[in-house]
Amino acid sequence: MDAIRLDLEGLAARVPDEAKIALPPDYSYCAMALVRAIIARGVKGLHIIGVPALGFQADQLIGAGCVATVETAAVTLGEFGLAPRFGAAIKSASIRMLDGTCPAIHAGLQAAEKGVPFMPLRGVIGSDLEKRRDDWIVADNPFEESDPILMVKAIQPDFAVFHAPLADRYGNVWVGVRRELMLMAHAAKSSLVTAEKIVEGNLLDDPVRAAGTIPGLYVGALAEAENGAWPLGIPGGYDADAAELARYVEMARTEEGFADYMAGNSKEAAE
Repeated sequence: MDAIRLDLEGLAARVPDEAKIALPPDYSYCAMALVRAIIARGVKGLHIIGVPALGFQADQLIGAGCVATVETAAVTLGEFGLAPRFGAAIKSASIRMLDGTCPAIHAGLQAAEKGVPFMPLRGVIGSDLEKRRDDWIVADNPFEESDPILMVKAIQPDFAVFHAPLADRYGNVWVGVRRELMLMAHAAKSSLVTAEKIVEGNLLDDPVRAAGTIPGLYVGALAEAENGAWPLGIPGGYDADAAELARYVEMARTEEGFADYMAGNSKEAAE
């Protein structure tokens, strides 16, 4: 069966207010074009989950007023420094922050992937983080005496949102070694994916690509979007636009500058 293929606006229209969406880190495959389309729709109240960290796409969603809750191990723009709109939102208490760790985020998603209510995890007990997360529970290991273990509640996003270098007409999506995207797609109720190119063949029939391909049954809808990760890059595809990213960071230091930047991007997208 062929996949549901939409344009960017149609794909963005599938994200309702207050949806819980999983997003990959900047070094993975980020659907920046789709994020801009979601912002253009004026979606509100999103719960965004960094798998395991967030960057430029989260900062833009937060700056645009689309986000109510952030759940992640970190929000960073890497070599470009702090995320300005995230920082402003934290200082003004306009968003709710659920701090996690990289293993805890992955554990919660793995629980949802496996269809179980929680996943046991070590390494967090006794930390301030464990004390502040009332949705995590410390319990006794039933197989070993005097061995407390942390139970991380399952994290099931409504959507995994990401970009990919390649997809096929059946909705199969090749992500190569980006295993966090596999986990996101397995854990989420559905995935909304943009791809650089959509081909006619079946990627699962290719013995070289099959192991790095997410089957179409995990993909709710698909859109072709050349340069869909810009101004971020695609590992093995094209490099990030460092000048554009630096321009964003400089302009987004103020609310007015951020608005001007986003209006400029909207104009470029329309052209």
